[in-house]
Amino acid sequence: MRFMRPFMLGAMGLLTVQSALLQAEELPAPIKALQAKGATIKGTFDAPGGLKGYAAEYQTQAMALYLTSDGKHVLAGNLFDEKGEDLSEAPLQKLVYEPMSRQMWSQMESSTWIADGAKTAPKVIYLFSDANCPYCNMFWEQARPWVKSGKVQLRHIMVGIIREDSAAKAATLLNDANPELALQKHEQAGKSSTLEAMSSIPKDIQARLDANLKLMEEMGLSSTPAIFYKDENGHLQQQQGAPRPDVLAKIMGPR
Repeated sequence: MRFMRPFMLGAMGLLTVQSALLQAEELPAPIKALQAKGATIKGTFDAPGGLKGYAAEYQTQAMALYLTSDGKHVLAGNLFDEKGEDLSEAPLQKLVYEPMSRQMWSQMESSTWIADGAKTAPKVIYLFSDANCPYCNMFWEQARPWVKSGKVQLRHIMVGIIREDSAAKAATLLNDANPELALQKHEQAGKSSTLEAMSSIPKDIQARLDANLKLMEEMGLSSTPAIFYKDENGHLQQQQGAPRPDVLAKIMGPR
């Protein structure tokens, strides 16, 4: 799984204007050729040396494209100035990562998840979780100090990918009269959990599990736990798997 670079959250005005202008103009042939290969052009930006910059998204990653002055060739990659500063970073964050982060956060917010922690917690963390995932359980244990203190709420987006009965176990949790308590008992028991898999998953719960799995796949994820959080600057960050102690502190914030 590739790590995503930090997403900068902010105003969308410039992006809207540039996107509208981009739609109105005819794209040069080299840019069209990359579009045909799967790149989505998100906007344009100024570039030095007679180049014209295009911000593109390709397989959930941002890519800077630089059209040469003759309009016949395009360079892909980062552009650095004489001080070694990356001139591609700011426009890619503005035109690609910022709207991508907003969309991803909104999609996770609208997915089917089980809350773990207080509704009033100032920090929310999403994770794609499988009921049979030992590393999901490890992260649950790691997060206890922050969850119990009311500083963090975990939101488990339930999926079934590890074993044949994973989806049915997730369905048992979602079908419970108190999913939050059912999840707590399951995670607290660890390897001794007696959570049973539903013999027949109701259609409405199966539809929600299918939607969660589709979202996970669209985000380019293939294993659990996949953890998403906002850092101290409001940038969306991702952690794959149970984090090391130093990374855990960055994810959870101060105790």
